[in-house]
Amino acid sequence: MGREVRSWQLHLRSGTSFGDLARTINRVVGGWINYYGRFRPWELIPFVMRINAYLVRWIRKKYKRLASRRKAHAKLVEIAQRYPRMFAHWRLTTAACEI
Repeated sequence: MGREVRSWQLHLRSGTSFGDLARTINRVVGGWINYYGRFRPWELIPFVMRINAYLVRWIRKKYKRLASRRKAHAKLVEIAQRYPRMFAHWRLTTAACEI
């Protein structure tokens, strides 16, 4: 799963919108959550945090005024509060690793 997420290279897609990213990854991540989350949902938390870290990295690349990690993470949390169903994995957690 990690290799698949890395192959998406989210941080290089600064030309796309947040909604486009959500449409791109929701089917795949939602399927993983449904399949693997049935028996060991606690093991998905580090994986979901890693996806959020990639999203923070995308925010930092797309919006130069949010280049600091704290500002980008705050923006991710703000978006997650405003649109809690935008990404399939946000039903587990909106935290990002390495803050």
